[in-house]
Formats: sequence, structure tokens, C-alpha cells
Amino acid sequence: MSSMNYISTRGAAPALNFGDVLLTGLANDGGLYLPESWPQSVATARTDTYVNTAVDVMWPFVEGVIDRADFETIVADTYATFETDNVVELVEIDPNVWLLELFHGPTLAFKDVALQLVGRLFDYELSRRNERITIVGATSGDTGSAAIEACRDRDAIDIFILHPHGRVSDVQRRQMTTVESANVHNVAIEGTFDDCQDLVKAMFADASFRDEVRIGAVNSINWARVMAQIVYYVVASSRVASVSTPVSFTVPTGNFGNVFAGWSARSMGLPIDRFCVASNSNDILARLFQTGTMEILDVVPTLSPSMDIQISSNLERLLFETHGRDGHRIAEAMAEFRDTGALTLDPPHRELLAELWTGVRVDDNAPGGVVDTIAEIYERHGMLLDPHSAVGVSAARTLGSNGSPMVCLATAHPAKFPDAVEKGTGRRPALPERVGDLFDREERFDVLPNDLATVQAHVRANR
Repeated sequence: MSSMNYISTRGAAPALNFGDVLLTGLANDGGLYLPESWPQSVATARTDTYVNTAVDVMWPFVEGVIDRADFETIVADTYATFETDNVVELVEIDPNVWLLELFHGPTLAFKDVALQLVGRLFDYELSRRNERITIVGATSGDTGSAAIEACRDRDAIDIFILHPHGRVSDVQRRQMTTVESANVHNVAIEGTFDDCQDLVKAMFADASFRDEVRIGAVNSINWARVMAQIVYYVVASSRVASVSTPVSFTVPTGNFGNVFAGWSARSMGLPIDRFCVASNSNDILARLFQTGTMEILDVVPTLSPSMDIQISSNLERLLFETHGRDGHRIAEAMAEFRDTGALTLDPPHRELLAELWTGVRVDDNAPGGVVDTIAEIYERHGMLLDPHSAVGVSAARTLGSNGSPMVCLATAHPAKFPDAVEKGTGRRPALPERVGDLFDREERFDVLPNDLATVQAHVRANR
């Protein structure tokens, strides 16, 4: 049976099948992989259980590479690790406004939904090929712990995770640095998340190093991450309305992978009215959707550190789709953006985005901002909200209703950000029992300068 082919957003890399895309991560022309065409598998997907929906929605992407029975087992095993049988939970917080809780996985963040699957897919494909891989990833907080949890103790994988030194929460850091697995390596980079991400991209761009250590990716540049996240948009729609009734989504947004998964679901037939991209004070995306221009500014530390980003890698995938899949044009646009720190859309493309996309900035201490939203949700519902999810709820309220149900994505457990929650409620959230001893565990990590050669030498010496 023929398999789905994947093409690069920059048009110069060879088309690959799913197994190769999974292990390759970033295309060799610097682009990101996307399916050659969008399967229309949403309308026929089962909606009785999360696992069945996941199998049906994702199957066209892996068909011909993974045996159907094996894929069903992998998906079932993935979501058996979650604390709730539903995998994700929906809670109505305002009339026709819903909170989609994505943090019931092993590391208490939405990244588990995808990375628990990706770790198992790596195992499957590497075992089939009898190969080994070195995972190198950057994290602004949650990707790292979720990737480590997914890849720890796996025989065919070494994993190196870079995080910005002193710029993630204590809980986020400890979830990474207290894992006692020989194949796990944590690196604190003296810089920002964007610096960490640039180092990872530079290692992928260094062809000799890439081949020497056999680099793979767990960041949302890896298509398998986005693929797995498509599923909960379908599940949310089926639970609040149906897969044939339009729903809107507000997504706290950093690297743009989470919200692009929603756009992918729409491309696969899910009726979605609009997307609200919720930004904190690092509002490059909100400014793009408001003005048509994105311009890099300095990163500002906020209460929602996972969104303290200026360069959102997955935006390239959306631009590729909205520019007629013209890889040459996207390669030129990305080069201009990196050279000048700014990119302006022409009026037709700005208008095209405006039909579906809205950007809203939410500041920590502004009226109705992060702290106020955490306080208000606790007062009305007795519910603790993490600061990233609060950005989303506040943005949805700013946007207002156009009649369709609005689903706000809750991306992290409140206990991952106790200082922000305490600031809003006076209450410090407790860690769930399964990670209750987190602050008693010994940490292991190395602090390195923001220097490519130094980081590459560290990977060579420790893999």
C-alpha cells in the first residue's frame, strides 16, 4: 500500500514518507515537513473514545509505514498513561465558553498528548530499522519534561534538552533535571529560549554533525508532534457540539505548533469558525495578526514563561499553506525575516489571514489580565488556572462571542506555576501525588554558554 508523502515548506528537500519524517525532524533545506495533501478523515472518525478518534484521525498520515494493528496498540498504550480515561477534559467556565484541560498526562502539560506518542513511534521505527538516534531539543519549559518522560530509558535513544538558564519555573526545571536515566542529558543555556532554539536549528543545519550523531527532533518542528495534537481539536468539537458544527478555539501560543494543529484539523474537514492566538507581553504573533507585520523585539520575562518567545517556528507552516505552498517564496521570506528581524505580509495575504485568525495580547497585571483572570476563575469556580491558560481565557473574553462555542486550551497544570497561581488566589497549588516528592529529588544538569561549538562538543562527549 502506498504511503503519504511529506514535503518541505522551503521546497528544496526531497519528499519523505512518515518514518523518515519522524526520524529526520527538520528538512535538510531548513524547512518543516507537511503532508503532500490533507486527508479528509475527520468526518468518518469514531468519537466514542479518545483512542478510537486518535487512531482514525491519524491513520492516513502513517498508513503504509506502520501496521494498522501495531498503530492501534501504540495509541492505546500512549493514552493509558493519562490520569483520566477521557485523556482530556472539558469544563464550561462561561456560557458557551469551555476549557479544554490538556494536562492530565505524566508531566502535567499538553506536550504529553503528543510526546507520549512520539516516544513510542521512535521506538517502533528505530527497532524496525535497527538504528539509534540522538534527540536534541529546545524547551521554554514543558516540551523538555514531556520529551524526557517519553524517551527516558529507551535503548535506541539519547536525548539532550536545552533550556534557558533561570528562565523556566522551578517545577518545570526539576521535572527535567531529576530524571535518573543514563540516556537523559539536561543543558541550561545562558540565554533565552530563542537562543536554545537557534542552537538546535544550527545543529540540524550542520550536515556533518547532524549525520555524525544522527540527530532527531522532538520539538514541534517534528510533524509527528503536530499530527498528534490534531486529535484533541476533533475530540473537543465532538463533545461540545459535533464534528459537523463550527467551533472556535483560543490557544495560548508560543511556538505556534499547538494552534497550527487546529488549522490542520480544519484542513481535514473540521468546521472551525476562527482561531484566537493568545499572546503574553511577547506579542509578536498578536501584532502579526493585528497589523500584518511581525518584528522581533527583546524577550520580556512574564508569569507565563513557556510563551516568552519571539521566533515561532511553526508559523512557517501556516505561511506555506496561505502562500499557495510556494516553497521558494517561503524560503525567501524566512531568510528576510532572519536577516532583518521583520516581515510584512502583502495586503491580500493579510486579508486572507484576517478571515480566520485574530491575535490578542494579555499582560500579567493589566485589568482583566493574567492575575485578574486567575483570581476571578478561582472565585467563581474554585478552579486553579495556570498563567498560560489564563492568557487564553482572558484573550477569549476580549475577543467575545460570535455565537459558536469557544474552546480555550488549558495547557498546563496550575502546580507547575505555583508563584503565579498564588499571586492571583493567595493559594499555592500542591503537586499531584505522583510527583509530590519532586523537590526532594537530586538535580543533574550542565550550564553552558550560548555557543554552538561548545554545545556540539558536549553532545559528542556525552551521547
